This record gives sequence, C-alpha cells and structure tokens, in this order.
Amino acid sequence: MQIFKKINNNVALARDAKGRELVVFGKGIGFPAMPYELTDLSAVQRTFYDVNEKYFALLRDIPGEVFLLADDIAADAQDELDCSLSPNLTYALADHLNFAIQRCRDGIALQTPLAYDIRHLYPHEYSLAKQALHQIRDTLHVDLPAEEAVSIAMHFITAEAEVGDMHSTILTAKVVSEISALVEENLSVKLDKDSFSFSRFAMHLRYLVQRMMHGKPLSGDTGMDSMFRTVSREYPKIYACVQKINDFLTATYGWPCSKEEQLYLIMHIHRVCCERTEEE
Repeated sequence: MQIFKKINNNVALARDAKGRELVVFGKGIGFPAMPYELTDLSAVQRTFYDVNEKYFALLRDIPGEVFLLADDIAADAQDELDCSLSPNLTYALADHLNFAIQRCRDGIALQTPLAYDIRHLYPHEYSLAKQALHQIRDTLHVDLPAEEAVSIAMHFITAEAEVGDMHSTILTAKVVSEISALVEENLSVKLDKDSFSFSRFAMHLRYLVQRMMHGKPLSGDTGMDSMFRTVSREYPKIYACVQKINDFLTATYGWPCSKEEQLYLIMHIHRVCCERTEEE
C-alpha cells in the first residue's frame, strides 16, 4: 500500500494494490516523508473508501479516537435500525461529538428543545443514542450529559431521512403543505412558517409521513386512550381539525391515523397555534 498524502500524524491518503484511493488510520502512519510504501499492513487501524475531499479538514482536526468511535456508533446504528443510513453519518456524528466533548470539558450546557418529541416519537433511535453515551464514557472517559442522547438520536433520524428517494421526498413535502393548509383553514390561523414551533410541527409531519409510507404508524397504545380523551375534550376545535386531517389522509393516501398519532397531532397543533396567539 502506498501512502502518498498526510492528513495528520495518524491519518493519511493511500492507494491500495488496485490503485484505489482510500483514507487510512493508524498510529504514526502520516509521520514519514511522503510518498512511501507501507509494507506492514498491521499498522492500519481502519480504512475508508470514497471519502469526499470536503471531509479532509474534519479528519485533520478531530482526534482519531473520536472519529473512530463515531464510526463505531454509526455502524451500530446501521445494524440496528431497519433502514439505510446516509454515508455521511460518521462525519456528522464525529463533528458533533468532538464539539460536545469540548463543551463538556468547558462546562457549557446547551438546551435541547426537541427532547420530548425525540424520546417519544423515535424510541429506537433514542435508545441507541443512550447506548452511544455509554460507549463514549467507556472509550473516551468523558461523561456527556444525558441530554446529549437527544442530539445523537437526531443525527440518526437525519441520516435515515437523507436516503429517501425523490418520490418520497416530494410526497412528504406535498403532504406537509396540505396538512398545514388544513390547519390554517379549519382553525382560521396563519402559521408562521419561519417559527421554531412550526419547524417542530413540520418535523413531526415529515416523520409521520415516512412512518405511513413504510407501513409503520405509531402503535395506538391503549394506554394513550385516557390522555387522548382528556386532550380531545380540552381542545375541541383542534380535535375536530385533527379528525379532518385524519379523514383527508385516509381518503387521499390510505393512511388512517391511530389515536396515538392523533394525540401527537393535537399537541403539536396546539403548540403552534399557542405561539401565534401569544404573539398577537
């Protein structure tokens, strides 16, 4: 294997026996004068093919142990989640973890506004993210705050969304627009599509559509019935709006919403409408 360009002392660009370019990790592998022939392949800790040049700066700046752990976490997520993940997950996760570790060491804590949504709407991703916190603690000896599990889970969710085909992307955007219009029409409101509440609402709708397209709606847990009845009585206008949304999705796409799906819609619509009322 020919090592021909240093990225840092432990990371370099190489060519394999077939002439293909790859990034190689190994202690001191980038230290000798370039180019050189690496004959002891046991020195190579890990290899990555088809790395976009835009990530070279990231590889240069992020400690190797952080990057390799991010790759391990991404690989675990790929094994556990029942879908394809974006190949960029390792790089996005490595960048996030490096920054999170620096913030932790500096005693800086950030709030995660989407924590409730992530924990309840994406329990599998959140569970994997909590496991990742244990891996970080055991491998890097850094005890990140529990809230970081939400941010890591969001990287998994983003990686899931990035691999959808063009048809599903267009359909998702269309349905989000249609549901937003139904909310505005039935509740006589004008949604602020630049607001954080709308962004959170749109995020929920995007993943609702993806669940429906893949035949995996929220289960409709009977334990939710009492809460669903309470919220429906408390917000009758929003409940009526959600029934119209459910009728629309069922008639147009064949996607009936369980009570659990409807409950989350009521809560999100209430939140986004409350924001408008408070501003006015």
